[in-house]
Amino acid sequence: MRWVVFVPFFVVMVAATVFGYMLSNNEQEGSAPSTRIGQPLPAFALEDLVDPELQRVNEDMLGEPFLLNVWGSWCPSCRIEHPVLNGLAADGVRIIGLNYRDTRDGGIEWLEERGDPYVFNVFDPIGEFGFDLGVVGAPETYFVDAEGIVRHRHVGILNERHWENTLRDVWESL
Repeated sequence: MRWVVFVPFFVVMVAATVFGYMLSNNEQEGSAPSTRIGQPLPAFALEDLVDPELQRVNEDMLGEPFLLNVWGSWCPSCRIEHPVLNGLAADGVRIIGLNYRDTRDGGIEWLEERGDPYVFNVFDPIGEFGFDLGVVGAPETYFVDAEGIVRHRHVGILNERHWENTLRDVWESL
């Protein structure tokens, strides 16, 4: 009968262990194949997240290498990734946001609360540009050269370990 008292404790411990493993296991994250590698970004004309009067197009992104970061205020993994993006932007990495399948108010509020690492944000509320790009979810980050050619795709949370171990070299090669 005494073991019945410990059952909830063991259930919680097992659940915590599984959850911790899932958070630390990054096998699903990292470099991912894409039909866009070596290809130009798809053509688009979408509103700027903050200024809906401003249309953003491919040409707005060209001239310097950049990270195209796919994010949404609804995305819990983006919450984990965001401080890393703020740090990269502070270090001079050019980041353009693709606010994906979100609301304008949700996206703007997110940036006001967490900081804005982006040069600008393309607002893609129904996911049309994301679909053309091959986005499967958020977060995703595309490494794009100055001519607008996709050179690398990172699926999942872009964390400091990924940046230092692999992605910094990709960035510096652009």
